[in-house]
Formats: sequence, structure tokens, C-alpha cells
Amino acid sequence: PATYELNSSMVLLPSNQMKPRNFDPRVGYFATGYVDFDANPQGVKRQTIITRWRLEPKAEDVEKYKRGELVEPAKPIVFYIDPATPKKWVPYLIAGVNDWQAAFEKAGFKNAIIAKEAPKDPNWSIDDARHSAIVYKPSDIPNASGPHVHDPRTGEILETHINWYHNIMLLLRNWYFIQASAIDPAARKTKFDDKLMGELIRFVSSHEVGHTLGLRHNFGSSATVPVEKLRDKKWVEANGHTPSIMDYARFNYVAQPEDNITAKGIFPRIGDYDKWAIEWGYRWTPQFKTVEEEDAYSNKTIIKRLSADNRLIFGTESDPNDPRNQSEDLGDNAMKASEYGIKNLKRIITKMPEWAKNENEGYDDLSTLYGEMLGQFNRYVGHVAKNVGGVYTTPKTVEQKGTVYSRTPYAIQKEAMDFFNKNVFTTPTWLVDQEILNNIGQNPTDIINRVQISA
Repeated sequence: PATYELNSSMVLLPSNQMKPRNFDPRVGYFATGYVDFDANPQGVKRQTIITRWRLEPKAEDVEKYKRGELVEPAKPIVFYIDPATPKKWVPYLIAGVNDWQAAFEKAGFKNAIIAKEAPKDPNWSIDDARHSAIVYKPSDIPNASGPHVHDPRTGEILETHINWYHNIMLLLRNWYFIQASAIDPAARKTKFDDKLMGELIRFVSSHEVGHTLGLRHNFGSSATVPVEKLRDKKWVEANGHTPSIMDYARFNYVAQPEDNITAKGIFPRIGDYDKWAIEWGYRWTPQFKTVEEEDAYSNKTIIKRLSADNRLIFGTESDPNDPRNQSEDLGDNAMKASEYGIKNLKRIITKMPEWAKNENEGYDDLSTLYGEMLGQFNRYVGHVAKNVGGVYTTPKTVEQKGTVYSRTPYAIQKEAMDFFNKNVFTTPTWLVDQEILNNIGQNPTDIINRVQISA
């Protein structure tokens, strides 16, 4: 027999509605919409507005805000940490939330977002919809997610409960081992030190919080970075390997051991794009009384900012044809980035039996990590494949120069085919490490077949 406890919350929508902000495909926000039968006198119009929290200055600070001074919002965004969370990870989850404070300063607000441990109050409940929280899930699911609930009339985000599954740590271990152990000695084991795992949790916390702020994945962000800059120690440690933590650009797999790049140039961080997106979405604009009045100003601002800095570009996660907008990729040239990634995989595979060894245990970790390595190689191949017959999609308004759609240049497509001839169609025998295969029970012919067929 089992006992279940259910909780339901009903929240009255605000009577004083927040002014909506229209969706723009050039800045990556989640959106909600409706069909308006009045906006177009000769038809109907689909109205789409972004989802965001309501941040406004306190009445006594309005003039300060208008002068450009940083002010605290009337109602900050507060996250509570689930009391069930293992205590050693709590500081990292809190840091992942508070890291967004610098982004909100770009929108004119200080202390706009903060995380706290849950109150030690018997009347306080983490299931209460009036509270936002990072909820610990004692589950073997290797994942985390950041949903939110919003007012469908205005897009105002009302609350969020981020799901942090315990086994996300296995996923983080696997990612970091495969992508960073060639350049970071701390990754060369199956159980990471708490400091390293904590920083990995912090990055996931920041990413999921970004979703709850309304931000979508920006798969195009990493494509704005020249590949060779990812090996430039001074540059990459100062700027990060991607301008957005909302990208799926996990770790800097391009960096080589001789580059001596530290964690600052390996880990993702809240970057230039994230700060710009928060500025665009959360800047309070009382000078505009309606959404329509704001649109012209918004369009001019976006055009000006994007033309001045391509690191602010948004690339949608839902475009299957644009090779710039890919999951898990790095740099502005998939062929060069993948070549560097393969160099590191070749280093890792020779050390994997040693680094994945656990005393008094079998070869489960070795099998898992070898499978992860094959998956990483397949990702590199997939990143290159999209450049063959790819179509670039760059959303624009009529005020911007150039076309929305363009074909991947011939030279890039040829470079992609050269990569395939060298790394896939020429049998990648380096993937066949007999010592590993003899201990995990896999057939080398099957492995090569899977790799080449998937290409």
C-alpha cells in the first residue's frame, strides 16, 4: 500500500494588469498569444507577447530610475531552496540564482533576483503557489527543468518551481569527463570533488533559472565565437566560450592541453547575450502607454544593438536547417571545432581505463564513459553534417538590410565533406580500443558500423 499527498493552489490573477511586451524573434523569449479580431479590420491578427516577471521601481524611486540610477524593484524575484536539498549543494544553487543579478542591473534594477533557504516555519509550504522554489527531486532521472506559470493576458510570470533531479549529477559527471578531462585534471576520475560538482550544479541552476525568467535556448550564441578564440587563454577566460548560458554549449572541448586554460575558460557563464536579453525584456518603459507605441522603439533598439555586436544574436533552438543553431556545438566553424574535439577524445580514450577505474568494482563506469565518448564523437559528426545543404535563417524587419534566408556557402559545404572523408569514411580505428572493448563486451565492427551509418 502507498499513501499520496496532493496539493492544489488557486491564485487570483492580478486585477491591475502588467503592460505586455510584444514578442520579437530576434530576442529569445518564451511567448503566449491569442487571436485578435479587432487589430486587423480586414482579417484577424495573431498577437504574441513574451513571458516575464513584473519588475517595476518603487513609487519613491521612479525618478531615480528614469535618471538611470539603479533601484530595487517593488517586488523582487525570490527563489526558495527546498529544505530537502542536500546541504552541501545549497550554496551552489543559491549562487546560480544570484548570478543573474548583474544581468538585471542592465535593465536598471539591483537586487532584482535572490535565492534563500526555505523558512523554518511549520506554516510555510514549498507547494504553495505563492512561492517560487528550486525543488529537490530524489530521483534517478538525470535532468533538471525550469517551467513557469504566467498570466495569459499579459505574459506576467506568477511563479515557478524548478525541478532539480538528484541524478543530474551523473549527467554532469559524464559531460565534464568527456568534454574537459583532456584539459582539466580534476575531471580525470569517476567521482568528482565536491567543489567541482558544486560548480557544475551552479551552472545548471543558472541555466534553469534563465528559463524561469522567460528565456529560451539560444543555440546560435556559440556560433558567434571564432574557433581559435576558444584556444586563446586570455580572451576565452575574459569572455567565456559562449555569450549565453542559455546555449547548449556545455564546456570548452575545443581548448587543447597546451593552451593551459582554466575553469574560467571552460565553464559556461551568464554572458553578453543573457544580459542584453534581460535588458530588452525587463527594462521598464513608462513613457509608452501601449504595446504598439513601444514596438517602433523596440525595433530600432534591436537593430542598433545587433548591428553593433554580433554576440547579442539569438539563434532559435527549433530550426532544423540552420547549421549555426545547433545543440552542444562550439565556435563559428563546426569542422575546425570538431577536429579539435576529436584530438581531445583521442587523448581521453587512451587514459580512460585508468581514469575510470574504481577499486573493488567492475567496469560499469568504463562502459558508461566509453558510450558517452562515442556519443560525443557522433555529435561532432552531426554538427558538421548540418553544413551540407544548410540554410541560414536570420529574422529581420523590413528596416534591416539583407535577406532572411541564405544558403550555406559552397566552400563551407566542401570543407564539411572533406571532414567526413578524413574522419568518418576513412575508418576511425582509434575508436577501437581493444583493452576497453574486452572489458565491456562490445564488438569493434559494430561500433564502427554504428558510427559510419549514423553519418
